[in-house]
Amino acid sequence: MELNNQIMYQAFLAKDSQFEGLFFAGIKTTGIFCRPTCHARKPKPENIEYFPTYQAAIEQGYRPCKLCKPHYLPDQTPDDIIQLLEVLDKHPDQKIKDSDLQIMGLEPSTIRRWFIKHHGMTFHTYQRTIRVNSAFNKIQAGESILNSAYENGFESLSGFSTSFKTIFGTSPSQVKTDQRILLHRIETPIGAMFTAATEKGICLLEFLDQKQLESELKTISLQFKAVIVPGENSHIMQLKQELAEYFQGHRIHFDVALDTAGTPFQQLVWQTLQQIPYGETCSYQQEANQMDKPTAVRAVANANGKNRISIVIPCHRVIGTDGTLTGYAGGVWRKRWLLALEQQYKP
Repeated sequence: MELNNQIMYQAFLAKDSQFEGLFFAGIKTTGIFCRPTCHARKPKPENIEYFPTYQAAIEQGYRPCKLCKPHYLPDQTPDDIIQLLEVLDKHPDQKIKDSDLQIMGLEPSTIRRWFIKHHGMTFHTYQRTIRVNSAFNKIQAGESILNSAYENGFESLSGFSTSFKTIFGTSPSQVKTDQRILLHRIETPIGAMFTAATEKGICLLEFLDQKQLESELKTISLQFKAVIVPGENSHIMQLKQELAEYFQGHRIHFDVALDTAGTPFQQLVWQTLQQIPYGETCSYQQEANQMDKPTAVRAVANANGKNRISIVIPCHRVIGTDGTLTGYAGGVWRKRWLLALEQQYKP
């Protein structure tokens, strides 16, 4: 039987156990997702979207329902994993490190393999995604990004630390700036991304599961002396359109305005990155040569790593001198995917 929205909605209403594992239901009004047998009150069909896997639901910004617990696999979740999930259910803002796992009597590598096998992500990525999604949904519900981060104990998707004062060096009541950076979520074929924009242009485009996302948002908030709030402007709307065209193979150059913040050397490196032709690659040494700084290879590589506008400033086109794919903040698999896409549509 081919699943469609009507069939899945009826199964969801009936709490039909035959559909367990076949889909997950994301509730748009609450930001949670459920298994088909959930006993929670059912929303209207237009307020539900369906996902084939747990990973797809969580990557779209949904949090697991605390009633039906879709992150627990029937008859498949070991007791130690249940113990771990219960801790996170009670304290979603808590960061559990490998050392914490060991104190709990759990082997980090075992936990990592289980989450990769059953949820398509590592345990640490799972924690980070839950924390970011939770904060983001609170903000969408009307809470300010600062209060959401501070009051709920999140370092948050904005990258703020748990104290407003730590970031701005003053109390919230003393902040007089009217500057705003708008933050918006964009879905792509290789995962959700967050973009941020000032009045001048795009200042950030990073994958949601990028480890440095929170600190990068903190950095741009400080650099621009601005508060980050959810929203869209003309630059973000243009970026969304251009990214869609890029992923469809219809765009090889980005025209959206950028507002990068960095040292003069970093700015030069990022400008050089934008000169690498679509569908082609270069090494760090070649990049340094292009800048007339052949001995600055290490500094060039470091500046590449500081690039906060993925894809548009194409650091994915830089590879090792021997042709191997070097590290990429979004993951080497994404780098490979992007290069393959550009090879496919190269003029």
